Amino acid sequence: MPIVIPETYIEMPRWWHGGQDWLSALPDTIDDALDRWRLTLDGEPMHGSNALVLPVRRKGEPLVLRLTPPADDITAELRALRFWNGRGVVRLVDAEPDHGISLLERLHGNDTLNARPLAEAIPVIARLIVRLAIPAPTDVPSTGDLVRERLVSMPEEWERLGGPFPRPVLDRALADGRPLVDTDGVLAVNGDLHCEQVVRADREPWLVVDPVLLRGDLAHDLARVLWSRLDEMPSDRDIRHWLDVLIAESGLEPVRAISWTRFRTVDYWLWGLTHGLTEDPVRCERLLTAIG
Repeated sequence: MPIVIPETYIEMPRWWHGGQDWLSALPDTIDDALDRWRLTLDGEPMHGSNALVLPVRRKGEPLVLRLTPPADDITAELRALRFWNGRGVVRLVDAEPDHGISLLERLHGNDTLNARPLAEAIPVIARLIVRLAIPAPTDVPSTGDLVRERLVSMPEEWERLGGPFPRPVLDRALADGRPLVDTDGVLAVNGDLHCEQVVRADREPWLVVDPVLLRGDLAHDLARVLWSRLDEMPSDRDIRHWLDVLIAESGLEPVRAISWTRFRTVDYWLWGLTHGLTEDPVRCERLLTAIG
């Protein structure tokens, strides 16, 4: 049967700025991969903004075929999957990075941690931070390197945006960030950890998808965990409570963890404004107000 690419995938904004040739060739790419890897289709396709995922089987084993436009970040993602090798993350079975194709273990794709209540989701995220914290390769970017770069670019962005929030807010974030440049952390950190990237599984209860491999401070993404679920935290007290839970459950040092949270919130606030986001900058302001 011919491969039918979902219209909702074709209409994603991601394709407004390129990738049409890859998208047009996608049915043939899928056919070739199914034949080469001896796979049979086993369900309806799923997708996000970038990747198309097809449930498949190989010799009866349930897997998924994931297809994305080839890019440097795909190579980095495959390296991350190989590094963790199934420890807290989806297991990579095979890959052809030059074609943007990977074969992965099958998870319960629609059952993400994003749909679970905060009382369940926050402790799971905290435990995953610890589960992924194994000695990292020395050549991957460190959390300190990322902070060093943003300490330079954040004031430039603030000026370019016309001072979108009071300068003391920026200054405090920069002050929070300066000590974070120096880290003796050698453990692996997922640089894109939030509830939508954590999927129900069989081999482990929950597994991370689309990881970004960093090394350094485990508190790097606490702010993302919070701002991505902030609409479910109606009061400042709720926000502070769930930050406290994250810190306690992951065993992090509170003062440094809060500095990370403030710094990354202002970082994302500026990034969101630069890229035309409207709702997330409001969430960033709420988060900063709550944690003080």
